Amino acid sequence: MNDHPPGPSAAPGTTAAPAATTSPAAPGSTAPATGTGTGTGTDPGAGTDAERLAALGYRQELRRSLGVLGNISMGFAVVSPVVGLYAVSQVGMSVAGGAWVWALPVCLLGQILVVCVYSELASQWPLAGGAYQWTRRLAGPSFAWMSGWLWQFAVMFANTTVAYLASPWFFALFGLTPTPARLVLVSAAFMLCCTLVNAYGIDLLRRFVSLGIAAEAIASVLVGLALLLFCRVHGFGLLTDTLHAPAAAGLSAPAAFLAVIAVGGWAFIGFDACVSTAEETRDAGRQVPRAMWYALLSVGVVVILNAVSVALAHPDPAAVVAGADLDPVTAAVTTGFGDWAAKPFVVVVLVSFTACLMASQGGAARGLYSLARDGVFPFSAQVRKVNRHRAPIGGLVAATLVSSAALPLGLRSTAIGSLITFGTAATFLPFFLLCLAALTARLRGHWRPAGQVSYGRAGTALNALAVLWTGLEVVNICWPRTVLAPPGAPWYQVWAALLGVGLVTLAGLGYLVLRRPQRLMRDDGAPDHPTSGAPEPAAR
Repeated sequence: MNDHPPGPSAAPGTTAAPAATTSPAAPGSTAPATGTGTGTGTDPGAGTDAERLAALGYRQELRRSLGVLGNISMGFAVVSPVVGLYAVSQVGMSVAGGAWVWALPVCLLGQILVVCVYSELASQWPLAGGAYQWTRRLAGPSFAWMSGWLWQFAVMFANTTVAYLASPWFFALFGLTPTPARLVLVSAAFMLCCTLVNAYGIDLLRRFVSLGIAAEAIASVLVGLALLLFCRVHGFGLLTDTLHAPAAAGLSAPAAFLAVIAVGGWAFIGFDACVSTAEETRDAGRQVPRAMWYALLSVGVVVILNAVSVALAHPDPAAVVAGADLDPVTAAVTTGFGDWAAKPFVVVVLVSFTACLMASQGGAARGLYSLARDGVFPFSAQVRKVNRHRAPIGGLVAATLVSSAALPLGLRSTAIGSLITFGTAATFLPFFLLCLAALTARLRGHWRPAGQVSYGRAGTALNALAVLWTGLEVVNICWPRTVLAPPGAPWYQVWAALLGVGLVTLAGLGYLVLRRPQRLMRDDGAPDHPTSGAPEPAAR
């Protein structure tokens, strides 16, 4: 999912919160501030949302009209159980057979650790562009800028892949035959439609996304339960049977499980979209952490339910392992309900992809807006613009242009496959960098959570586990595996995660060295290692 001069120990009109220790809050709950580390903080829960934003150094430019349900809808749409399941089910089953479903709880537990860290940060600093804004207060400006840069390109290229993966469903709905060129054109049309909805502001976006996730949630739960209760053709023993898939892929059972975890993490990313709309959410310091928990846990339950249901209702899981069935979800649904269910199911999937793209595109735009208003992103004067609907139109146009520029890669399936692989790795790298910055700041005494959500001493242990999980997952995703690439894929697709992350990182380092945006991040004399609740500049 951020801002700057030395001054008194608290923002004007507030008093420094005393250091204190409370019992850890349960995950997702709110609790009194546990202190400010060095005693230089302010209680971010004091005053109105606009006053809190001003204390953090910014004016209220976006329309603050979302409640907790609206914020949850943004996170739910981006995490999206249907999109997540489609992204991983075929690969998971082909690598580990029916036993692949056990990777999903592991990935969900790992992401719960990340949400613990995000909840404490979002409660204290409820700002759009969380990865950049939070890291800036926890670490040095160069580290913070690079975290924001990587997160932005991860989200923008993820939007490219969502638009591209949605387009075949459009052709399926009307019984048309797609070609690579047609897929790219329809993907661009999807991107443009979602841009127009976003341009009319957060209220219209919320309505579209809410309708989409309502249809998706109802359909996902009903389909999953119906498949499990009435259409099951296999016993539960299938869930521990690899169907000899690891051996067929030339892997040991542990290696196959690690490979499935590498792709399984994709099903549980996107909850940070709740943070992207923090400046448009009422009582954001309290509601954004709640929204992240509700979004992740609800999607997690639905994804695991449907993964189990699809495996047990699939007519021939061995065909998936052999590569003869590349769409096990649709096969299970049409077998269970009959051919009549094919079109309605296509509509649900298409709606899910559209809601996901709308919400994710809005998150990317708000992240760019957050960087640009500090003047630390290329063409900041244009990118930071807000239109009369109080939508970040500059960031929206920039995000759409970057995402659309990558769509011609869809003319070659190997190229778009490489982009998908890169997107997964680039998403987990900012998770890792942010959790690492938070843990380092805790251990050095530079930060103690001072928002309405805090886990006390347990927060440090949870933070350390989040660093371990995200670090291992970055390595796991970037590890080159031929089994996760299509048969006969070129070498660059096998190495796509590492190459993509390396190229984006090098581009960011080049900009960092040549344009030195980090100078603007400390132009008021802000320290390289801000402390909890460090004084901020006057509102911009």
